[in-house]
Amino acid sequence: MDNKYLTIGALTRYLKHQFDNDKNLQTVFLKGEISNFKIHTTGHLYFSLKDETSKINAIMFSANAKKLLFKPVEGSKVLVRGRISIYEATGNYQIYIDEMLEDGIGNLYLAFEKLKEKLSKEGLFDSKYKKEIPKFPSRIGIITASTGAAIRDILTTIKRRYPICETILFPSLVQGENAKESIVSNIEKAQEYDLDVLIVGRGGGSIEDLWPFNEEIVARAIFKSKIPVISAVGHEIDFTIADFVADMRAATPTAAAELAVPNIIDLFNKFKQYQIRINENINKKINYFNLYLDSIKNSYVIKNPLLIYDAKFEKLDILSEKINKEINYKLEKINTQLDKYKTNNLIVNPMKIFEKFDLSLSNNISKLELLNPLGVLNRGYSVTYKDNKVVKSIKDIKKNDKLNIKLVNGTIETIVDSIKEDK
Repeated sequence: MDNKYLTIGALTRYLKHQFDNDKNLQTVFLKGEISNFKIHTTGHLYFSLKDETSKINAIMFSANAKKLLFKPVEGSKVLVRGRISIYEATGNYQIYIDEMLEDGIGNLYLAFEKLKEKLSKEGLFDSKYKKEIPKFPSRIGIITASTGAAIRDILTTIKRRYPICETILFPSLVQGENAKESIVSNIEKAQEYDLDVLIVGRGGGSIEDLWPFNEEIVARAIFKSKIPVISAVGHEIDFTIADFVADMRAATPTAAAELAVPNIIDLFNKFKQYQIRINENINKKINYFNLYLDSIKNSYVIKNPLLIYDAKFEKLDILSEKINKEINYKLEKINTQLDKYKTNNLIVNPMKIFEKFDLSLSNNISKLELLNPLGVLNRGYSVTYKDNKVVKSIKDIKKNDKLNIKLVNGTIETIVDSIKEDK
């Protein structure tokens, strides 16, 4: 009998399952007014969305809340995208929001995203184009409204932190139909001044109020600026196209002033620290050299300088004795060699060498005479030439050839009349 009764938890789980598996409830777009708005310490947003007839509980987790381009408050009219599910602990259905926009700015948001994507692809946001902000500027230009909290906060902060810096205000429209042209004109005008930094911005406001800083001509003017630009538009959660293209983005006008100049008190404190460290290092060096000088004054060598020469003289004597021994050894060796030369048979009897050479020369002359071809001619032989070449065979000549016959005392020129070969 009891089996037909469900527990509350079972029914809630069943309903949650139905909600979570209904495709129509996975992506839902709603518009309404925020009420009972609370920010948890974790960063999650809890509130209700209501219209004239109904309301629904809503939650936006911190990961998505950080992406918001505006600051939601009680009574804000919003456009949301999320999924519908049931919270089992209470059984209430609610929307888990992934994205939230202020109602009425949907088209502006789309225009913002479209221009952001376009300029990003062109490289206007690339870090390689970002100019460095000088650490110690002497003159800063400020483009903002001439009245209001923004200019007051910037000037007050610069004067407090770095009073030696000069500031030049370029009064500009920062809101409304003609604001973008005014901002661009002042950026171009600022290029004619000798400025170290240029702060461009305004205080917080709605997305419509901040829109001039999302205009393409403003972004391109900032990118073209030769002066490093710090953007200071709105509050910390506000982001504009100007923030992405500027050389540095500041969360607020006050933060921009703090980024633009150092704190002179901090500089004085650093200088004092450097002075103390330099004095300490100098004193350490002086103490070190004093100790070193004392060690030299008390050294054995300084107190007894002549002892250095005693050791040197002793070493010189040893070297001199060694050199003398070496010289005597060389002389004895040379004398011994000279005595050998004196007793050499060549030196004692030099004529014997000439007699030996004369006998050898006579023998060689006799041998040469035996080989001399002229000696053969003396015995009645001759040598026959044809064209300055010796004729060795009868086959080397033919009839009417001109021959030269070499005899011992001359040459006969003849022409061949006939040739007879031995058989």
